Amino acid sequence: MARRTSLEDSGCAIAQALDVVGDWWTLLIVRDTARGVHRFDELQRELGLSRKVLTERLRLLVEAEVLARVPYQERPVRHEYRLTPRGRALLPVLVALQDWGDTWVLGDGSTTATAERASAEARRVHALTGTRLPGLRLVDDQGSPRDPVADDALHTVLYCFPGAYARPDAYPPGWAEIPGTPGCTLESRTYRDRLAGFRAAGAAVRGVSTQRPDEQRAFAQEERLGFPLLSDAESTLITALRLPTFRAAGASRLKRLTLVVDRERVVRHVQYPVTDVAGSVEEALSVVRRLGGDARPERHRGEPGQRRDRQRQG
Repeated sequence: MARRTSLEDSGCAIAQALDVVGDWWTLLIVRDTARGVHRFDELQRELGLSRKVLTERLRLLVEAEVLARVPYQERPVRHEYRLTPRGRALLPVLVALQDWGDTWVLGDGSTTATAERASAEARRVHALTGTRLPGLRLVDDQGSPRDPVADDALHTVLYCFPGAYARPDAYPPGWAEIPGTPGCTLESRTYRDRLAGFRAAGAAVRGVSTQRPDEQRAFAQEERLGFPLLSDAESTLITALRLPTFRAAGASRLKRLTLVVDRERVVRHVQYPVTDVAGSVEEALSVVRRLGGDARPERHRGEPGQRRDRQRQG
């Protein structure tokens, strides 16, 4: 491998960061570990890298304390690679790159909270069907870490929304003019009103946004939702599933989409784009009712990207 010129003595923080993660393979390794791909052979299969190049990149990331080698087998000793706190702090960088690519490379540069049905972004989201959500925790509206997948339900409906606030004056300026943002309050109210039907079908409901937990708590109390809202302010779920985002008021916001996940953490159904907010709730209810009566095991592809070779506004 050609020797790189080190930028570590530069007074520019951008240059110093690029000295650690300036190689595209390095960021893709961070992307895939965030998606739940942790072992050497899995990373090699996902990325198509030679063993030599992957070994070198992993070594550099471990030395930079972006990844940590964690043993998962004793005889013989084998290790997997996990993001450290320093590595997890890179997740917003990945989200910003994805948002830029969706907006300016794959899109027309417009700020939007939705997508065209035939877009590459929509195809990427629908490709989540059959993939497994890796283990993770999000902070709920009470400030407690919570698995987004309910362990006491057959299915969990995760509806992701740009933002909903208890007071109309809390919305960012120009919010209603961004395509796809109006309807967050209506969506949450409709899930609230249909909650008994979801529970009867063996399904739990969770709302997800990138808002702070205190903002979510104020909204949930105002609307008497009866189910938790989860904050992905640290981009944990977004990065794990490569969920689409947009920038508004200086923050990354989730685009509106809905996932139905079974208790084995497999995504069984995807709604994106969501153009009929109330209709999407009824669709989700129909899906969990249908899936609840299907006791047959379903083959799935494992964690995101892995082939199943082995088993009043807003």
